[in-house]
Amino acid sequence: MIKSAICDILGIEKPIFQGGMAWIADAKLAAAVSNAGGLGLISSINFGTEAVRSEIRKARELTDKPFGVNIMLAAPNASEIADLVVEEGVKIVTTGAGSPSPYMAKWKAAGIKVIPVVASVAYALKMQELGATALIAEGAESGGHVGDIHTMALVPQVIDAVNIPVLAAGGIFDGRGAAAMFMMGACGVQVGTRFLVADECLVHEVYKERLIKASDVSTIVTGKTLGDAVRSLKTPFSKKFAKMEADPSVSDDEIRAFGTGAMRKAVFDGNLQDGSFLAGEVAGMIKKKETAAEIVDDIIGGAEKLLLQAGALVEE
Repeated sequence: MIKSAICDILGIEKPIFQGGMAWIADAKLAAAVSNAGGLGLISSINFGTEAVRSEIRKARELTDKPFGVNIMLAAPNASEIADLVVEEGVKIVTTGAGSPSPYMAKWKAAGIKVIPVVASVAYALKMQELGATALIAEGAESGGHVGDIHTMALVPQVIDAVNIPVLAAGGIFDGRGAAAMFMMGACGVQVGTRFLVADECLVHEVYKERLIKASDVSTIVTGKTLGDAVRSLKTPFSKKFAKMEADPSVSDDEIRAFGTGAMRKAVFDGNLQDGSFLAGEVAGMIKKKETAAEIVDDIIGGAEKLLLQAGALVEE
């Protein structure tokens, strides 16, 4: 069995997190991953603050294992969610899209373990200084909001720069990717895209079907000109978004207005024309729907087998 420092710190069996995907990561998915031995995460962007409270309470009914909440700090209700996790006794928080600095003191006083997502060494060092418990170094292969540095280059540089545990994210699909990250020194992995086709994931069937049909060149990054780069599947929506970005006669406000609400249209309606189907580059590796437990077992079990076999590659 693979067991790392993050397992002991968080009280989980297997060193794998499910990404806290906005509008997607709910109590059902989080609990399924936690019950499988990993760490399930509930997104803070789920129809408002009280809806998140409801999901936290629902998760407690579905699992007695640790789970956490992912907080997008750029969200309008971020400060409310920051208080909510304290009120609800949440013990694990991952953060993205901003600095957790304004909330760290209250979270630490409440015994919350804070694990920020980072996309650069400089930001990783800042988060360590703030008192982060661990870090998730996420490369540009990931779905959703992306940075500029890719996983294979980012992860070892972050690990070398900090003195706290580092998980790897971005482009990890199965045991091969996980084993590579463990060999680099990561204490665990975070996976998002593969969980989109989990039986317990709420996304529309059209979303799952498009992922299963995806190839190695099925994703596109848009939003760089707006300072908000996002990786998604190539669809009529994302192609039009890219075309608007490349047209100097189209204002940033027009582009933002075009994209408003697009993710919800993908997740809940399966609307290919107007929806943003966020997905990482590993989408081309998805071939079938599975349960969350099957995904967790395949990734961690596969990594274990490969690591046990690694010694055979070296001759004395």
